[in-house]
Amino acid sequence: MSVSFGFKTPPVHTTYDELLRVWREADAVPELEHGWLWDHFLPLFGDPAGPILEGWTLLAALAAQTERLDLGLMVTGNAARPPAVLGKMATTVDAISHGRLVFGIGVGATDLDRPGQEFAAREYAAYGLPLPTPDEGIARLAETCAIVRRMWTEDVFDFHGAHVRLTGCRGAPKPVRTPPVLIGAWGRKALRVVAEYADIWNVPGPPHNDLAYLQGRAKLLDEYADGRTIVKSAQVIVNYADPAATRAITRQLIDIGFTHLVLNLAAPYPPDVTALLVDEIIR
Repeated sequence: MSVSFGFKTPPVHTTYDELLRVWREADAVPELEHGWLWDHFLPLFGDPAGPILEGWTLLAALAAQTERLDLGLMVTGNAARPPAVLGKMATTVDAISHGRLVFGIGVGATDLDRPGQEFAAREYAAYGLPLPTPDEGIARLAETCAIVRRMWTEDVFDFHGAHVRLTGCRGAPKPVRTPPVLIGAWGRKALRVVAEYADIWNVPGPPHNDLAYLQGRAKLLDEYADGRTIVKSAQVIVNYADPAATRAITRQLIDIGFTHLVLNLAAPYPPDVTALLVDEIIR
């Protein structure tokens, strides 16, 4: 079983220079194969008035400053940008990175009745973004995946969906490689979109989701995928003070079939953070 490790640096309560330091260090460490940002416009924790950088713009900058790491957003909030505009942004980052983009996307928050989702209404209202219903969000995600795939493979096309209409859409230049598609989701309806479009399926690991629940979701996805192989990916929050605990959770996820592991880092980043990941968790 092949296992890959990456890291995630939410660009909140930190600076570009600090993020660049971590990414450059990680780019020189072969045990770290992929790097990730998130896609939010307001802090989800800490001071709500604190600094936060926009994900796709920052990803382009980090793509230009690294050479080896696969990179992406974990995950793009689908409602934040028109699908064809997002497709153009993605191919631009792929060009800057010389073919290292992984296209990470998800519905975004829609179900405001779920605990912890209060931030979505505040964030979307602050930036004038439409907040779709859960069913509409899933339908829009499927349309975005279909549009972006066609932008990568067709010279010009029209698209007439239930939510998006395009006339004469062009996707030149094409990606250096066809970017793998990573979809973050765990609801039953959303997993059907994962089964159709994703190469990698991503979920937060413990404590957000327990192992038994993740096993059940993975089994359901396998049923929906009907023999198509989809890599299973999970995020793990790194405990700087107790890396053994992080290592234990990571091992448990591997044992239940998650082979794409993303180690979540919180700012401020220790000066030797990549060495900590490699020496105390990965090796």
